[in-house]
Amino acid sequence: MRLSDMKKGATGVVTAVEDAHSADPIARRLRELGFVQGEPVRVVARGPIGGDPLLVQIGYTRFALRKSEAARVSVMPEAVA
Repeated sequence: MRLSDMKKGATGVVTAVEDAHSADPIARRLRELGFVQGEPVRVVARGPIGGDPLLVQIGYTRFALRKSEAARVSVMPEAVA
């Protein structure tokens, strides 16, 4: 599943950040910011118009990402108990 497809309040674990093209600077920057395999992620909020941007949390840090940026992040959603 893509991070951009997750609903508000959903949690998961990052499985990969995929480059949109070779030497993708946005994908590289996401990895530098902590979007790496095994990191827990949570969608805190979504924008009012089309859900753009997304407010996501990795650890104690929150980031506002465009949907196109969040689409680069593959996530394994956590099961709801």
